[in-house]
Order: sequence, then structure tokens, then C-alpha cells
Amino acid sequence: MTTSRITPQAEDAPSANKMVQSLGLFSSTAIVIGSMIGSGIFIVNSDIARVTNSPALYLGAWVVTGIMTLVAALSYGELAAMMPRAGGQYVYLRESFGPIWGFLYGWTLFAVIQTGTIAAVCVAFGKFLGVFFPTVSTTHWLWHIAHVPAIPLGPMVLGNMEIGVNTANLTAIAVVVLLALINLFGVRLGALIQNIFTSAKSLSLAGLILLAFTIGINATAWNANFGLHWQKFWQNAGLHTMHPVQVGVGGPTAMVNLFVVLAVVQVGSLFSADCWNNITFTAGEVKNPKRNIPLSLVLGTGFVVTAYFLASLAYLVVLPMHGDPAGATALARGIQHATEDRIGTAALQQIFHSGGAELMAAAVLISTFGCANGLTMAGARVYYAMSRDGLFFKSVGKLHPKWRTPAAGILVQAAWTAVLCVSGSYSQLLDYIIFAELVFYILTIAGLFVLRVKQPQAERPYKALGYPLLPALYILMAAWVCIVLLRYKPQYTWPGLALVLLGIPVYLFWSRRPEGRTGKAVSG
Repeated sequence: MTTSRITPQAEDAPSANKMVQSLGLFSSTAIVIGSMIGSGIFIVNSDIARVTNSPALYLGAWVVTGIMTLVAALSYGELAAMMPRAGGQYVYLRESFGPIWGFLYGWTLFAVIQTGTIAAVCVAFGKFLGVFFPTVSTTHWLWHIAHVPAIPLGPMVLGNMEIGVNTANLTAIAVVVLLALINLFGVRLGALIQNIFTSAKSLSLAGLILLAFTIGINATAWNANFGLHWQKFWQNAGLHTMHPVQVGVGGPTAMVNLFVVLAVVQVGSLFSADCWNNITFTAGEVKNPKRNIPLSLVLGTGFVVTAYFLASLAYLVVLPMHGDPAGATALARGIQHATEDRIGTAALQQIFHSGGAELMAAAVLISTFGCANGLTMAGARVYYAMSRDGLFFKSVGKLHPKWRTPAAGILVQAAWTAVLCVSGSYSQLLDYIIFAELVFYILTIAGLFVLRVKQPQAERPYKALGYPLLPALYILMAAWVCIVLLRYKPQYTWPGLALVLLGIPVYLFWSRRPEGRTGKAVSG
């Protein structure tokens, strides 16, 4: 029988290179919540509303996202309790399917998923800082290097990027560096920042929801979205109703049913609810990880998906779904045509009429800073685990002798993130990688079934709730989303797969190095 037996990781390492278990349940849950809530919930609802064109399906998209996220978190809980090691999902894939699958996940995480998300979140921070300081803008160039024109490639468009330094991405780079420094000085400091900002952003989101359902309820919006005895709510949500979806970029328009359209819009809603798995990366620093990681996954994802659903419902009671793209007010433009898709800002402008943009900008600044901090803290632990297996730079597998943090991993991550900020490619890369992320989630949860067979006697302090039905349900739902995206949104699929496959020659290079040979599967 072939199993993966890799270089010992943090918990087995000598004390000089051993991580400090200092994250309790609150801090672990804060990492889950803080990594999930960025700027997406304040933006993606406009696009979901345009594609679904139905209040019921608009909310249905978030129900699908909530079910998938909660089921995945419940399934990951078993793996986290079984293997509470630094690296999390990388370790689960390595142990289930072999070192190359773990490496391909870690490679994609470093190349795009983690670093690209940090870049996107930090640039969003810079953009919203511009509400208070207008000189901070993506159009205020300090050094414009080049414009990469759009290059049509079948149903995809590559390029169309501005390369250089403007005041917004310079602000983003400053935040990247600041958070790297914070997380260098021990996990306790990073966790403290995470706890503070996660609490603040949770209160901000709760405040938006509370305001919407109290002083924000608008009669025009209510009648437009729920009127005529809820007939308008269910409008365009029938089983036989067909919805127009553009195939690829500039491609033909296809008419699809509600099951397809709900899968198409998961590009926005699932991405907004992503990164909940980051707590598994920091398992080596969590107190009582066999209990606290599964519990934090459930508590954190449960809170966020509930808050996201309520926030999406809140938008419906404040603004009509349909509106005029040329409307002069937030109420006139509606959810579908909110200015630059900033639906959160539009909702607060409708509630307060003045000062709404500033309030939302402040909330997004808090949200994005906390999100970027959680991602910065967690990501470096995966590269640490890869290095310990001989599949990444050797220095990344060492902890700082005083602070017990993967200092080299944090710095390498920050450097590549800064490059993505300057290149302007992060947004496009993140579009490409959504499909690949879903594939890795499917594989990881399939690993539950594999490990139940390969390692039946392994200690499982927590077993996945509803196994095997719920994990199988996730695999089926995620597979359906992947099939739909392959068919109707190829611009989100094939480039992502190509990025993942680029990791194969990189893996072959690392695994053939002397320090990488222990990363190969051996008989046992």
C-alpha cells in the first residue's frame, strides 16, 4: 500500500523549530470570520441581482453558498481534528492523494489564491481610503510603466492591465508590508490585531443590517421586491423560467434554467464567502486544536453565512432590485445598477442621504484590513509546511528563533503580493482561480472518504456531521457549479486549470532536489 510519509512537521520538530500554541477558540474563530469578510458582501450583490433578475433567486444564491460553505466546514472539521498540523488543507491533500496534490494546492495558493486575494483586498483598502483622501486613487499614477492591451483568446480576454505604481496600490503595498511586520513579531500580536478588527467589522456588518431593518425600510423598495402578496418576490423564479447568460467574454447569449443560473452566480457569492479554511493553516499554533479548529470552523462560517444572507435581504428592503442605470439617486438606480456595484454604499446613502459613502468607506477599511491580516497570518504556514517537506525554499521551513513565526514565509509572501499589486494582474488572476479552488475543495472533501479507507484506525476526535451524505452533497453541488462554469464561463475555468498545471514541472523540480526526496510517496 502506498502512503505519504513526509519530513516531520512542526509538532514533531525539535523545540527550536516548534510553533507556539497560543490561539484560543475566540482567536481561531476570529481568523475564520476575519478571513471571510472582506469587501465582497458590499459589492457582489449587484452582479448577482443582474444575472438572476429575481429577488427569490438573488437570495437563493446566498442560500446555496451558505449550504455549501457550512457543509464544507463540517467536513473539514474531521480532517482538522485528525491532522492538527501547520499547513492544513495542504496536509490533508498530501495525506489523501499524495505529495503532488498537496503541492499543487500550495503552489496555487502561493501563486494566486492567497497572495492575489491579499493584493485585491489591500488595493480595495486603498480605493476606499480615497473617499477620505482623494489623492489616493488608481488613476493617480506615480510611475506608469506600461499598459497591456486586451488580447482576445477565444471566449477569454487576457491582458487589459495597467502596470505601475499609483497612490492606491502604493497604499496597498504599505499595508502589505505593515501586516507582514506585525505578523513577524509573534502569532499573539497578529491574533490581537485580528480579534480587534474582526470584532469591529462584525459590529459594522451587524450595524448595517440593523439600520436597514429599522430606519432603512423603504416603501418603494418593499413594494418593488415583495409587493402584490409576494408575487414580485417570486417573479422570474419558476422552474420553467429561462434566464439569459452570456457565454464567455463577448460570446453568444444562452437561455438557462434556474439551476444553471444559481451555479453561474456562485462565482461572486462563493468567492465572497471564501477563505474560511485559513484557520486550518495555523493548526500548529492553536490550543487544543482537535477541539478548537472544528468548533471555530462551524462557529465562524455559521456567523458569516447568516450575516451575508441577512445583509443581502437588507439590501432588498432598502433598495428596489430593478432601477434605471442613469438614475440620479441610489433608490432610482436600484440594486442592479448601484454605482460601480457598491451596493453597501448605495444602501447607506439611501438610509442617511448624506454621509453614507463615508460610513461605508470606514466599514470597508476596517473589514479589508482585518481580512488582509488574517490571510497574511495563515498563508505563510502553508509554505512553511511545504518547505518542511522539501518542496519549497529551505529557509521558509524555519521559524524565527525568538518569535517562533515562519518569518521567511511571511516575507516571501509579502514580496510576491507587492509584485501582484504593481502588475495590476491580481483581479484577473483571482477570476481565473475560482474554478481551481472549487476543484481543490472537492478533492479535499473526497479525501474524507479516502482516509476512512486508508487509515481506518486513525484517531478522529471529531467525525464529519452527516457523513457520508453531507460530504457527498457538497461534492455533487460543487461539481455541478464546476460543470456549469466550464460550459458558460470558460474565462473563469481554463486559465485557472492552466495555472494549476504549471505547478507540475515545478513539483518535479523541487521533488528531485536532495531536500525534496523525502516528499515522495514510499511504500509502507
